[in-house]
Amino acid sequence: MKKTFISNWRFIIFLESAFIYTLFLMANINYKIEKFGLLAFVAIISLCFLQPKIKPFPTLQWNFISSDLFEWKSYLRKNTWMFIFTYIIMIASAYHQASLILGGVFLLDFLSHIYENNENKEMLEVYFKNMSFKDKIYKNFRFFNALLLPTYILFLILNFNESLYLLYYIFFMNCYFLLIITRKYRLYHHHEKANYFSIAVFIEYFVYSMLIIPAFIMIRLNTKEAQQNIRNYVGN
Repeated sequence: MKKTFISNWRFIIFLESAFIYTLFLMANINYKIEKFGLLAFVAIISLCFLQPKIKPFPTLQWNFISSDLFEWKSYLRKNTWMFIFTYIIMIASAYHQASLILGGVFLLDFLSHIYENNENKEMLEVYFKNMSFKDKIYKNFRFFNALLLPTYILFLILNFNESLYLLYYIFFMNCYFLLIITRKYRLYHHHEKANYFSIAVFIEYFVYSMLIIPAFIMIRLNTKEAQQNIRNYVGN
């Protein structure tokens, strides 16, 4: 994006975010303006205009995270303060059903890039000789839901009568998460530095996750192809 739109790339990101979040604001069957959702919308898209500091902020090393979760550790080291800010938004989103949905969509953009980069062939071989692909999925799945646990609990406390929203939210977020991690290893090739997670892929997986059943089917297909792809590098 920066290379294509050198001077206007932030504005392009703004338009992309505005389009996605506007769909949610317009999906109101009562045709009423959701004030909290509108304020959350303005707050989220305004992030596109934050200018980076010339002198970088100090970052955490996140050494307490297991090496089995190396994608998380690497990404958090590079995006420490963005993660902290995103995590605060995630916990605060438990306040209301509308904020929970908008906060979840905001998290998807952050989440999509954690598994975008490919490790080198030597690292992949060592990693999967000591662990199966299903074990990797389980450990990442458990860590992801541990991060979201405060949001789950707080929403139940504040909105217990609307717990069906939370149930759908859990299914949606986990479907999307499993889609991106299985996609990474389905497409993995040691000559490619990344698997290039585009807006088209985002929309496709977003729709699958909304419908849930297509997501289950795609996760199963991705898993089979990913396991075969890993065998090509590691062997049986």
